[in-house]
Amino acid sequence: MNHPQLSVQLYTVREAMQEDLAGTLARIAAIGFDQVEPYNFPAFPGLGAALKAASLTAPTTHAHFVGIPDDELAALFESAKDLGIERVIDPHVPAERWQSAESVAEIAAQLNAAAIIAAEHGVTIGYHNHAHELESILDGRTALEVFTDSLAPEVKLEVDTYWALVGGQDPVALLGRLGDRVVAIHVKDGAGTAETKDQTAVGSGTLPIRDIIEAAPSALRVIELDDSRDDRFQAIADSFAYLTGENLA
Repeated sequence: MNHPQLSVQLYTVREAMQEDLAGTLARIAAIGFDQVEPYNFPAFPGLGAALKAASLTAPTTHAHFVGIPDDELAALFESAKDLGIERVIDPHVPAERWQSAESVAEIAAQLNAAAIIAAEHGVTIGYHNHAHELESILDGRTALEVFTDSLAPEVKLEVDTYWALVGGQDPVALLGRLGDRVVAIHVKDGAGTAETKDQTAVGSGTLPIRDIIEAAPSALRVIELDDSRDDRFQAIADSFAYLTGENLA
């Protein structure tokens, strides 16, 4: 059975990716995934062939691009298109840039400019949060929401619901406020602390997973663990089993 709204961020198994790209993707596919979300995809020159061999697609990817020169942007987006990637998501802009409305507007302007170049190469872009974009409050609102106000309509968000909680926000309420700006969510679970090793398989922690998914019903659901005290491959498999078993995939 296909699960077109379910994916997995490959950073979760980064050590295995570095050692055996093809074998890692085959193992992911064997769990039942049809889609994956690569990280730093230009660092894996055999990625396209390995995805094809495992019968996987990558509708989204993470890659740092905010602030890089236009010629590098063009090359990055063309490489993404060649892999069949539809949306390139910048996963991190440093916390110090989220402390004033002026700086946040500058980040948005850089994304808007990148979106124009991305469109020329047949792809779209997005941004993925951590905790600091939610911890920073500007005139009573989170910096992430202030940032969203300045984004071009085609620039979307991938909301990491776990880091939103760590950042002091109710992820369900946040998703409701952001609405259709959100095209993907990182579905994660655990104790809800900043310690990444506290993360666990989806369904075994403290986050309201069903409420989160129901708050963004059309969003791509990307399983991720930044780290864990448990085996991360097993956590991916357990997360897949939970989401599909609960009809949340």
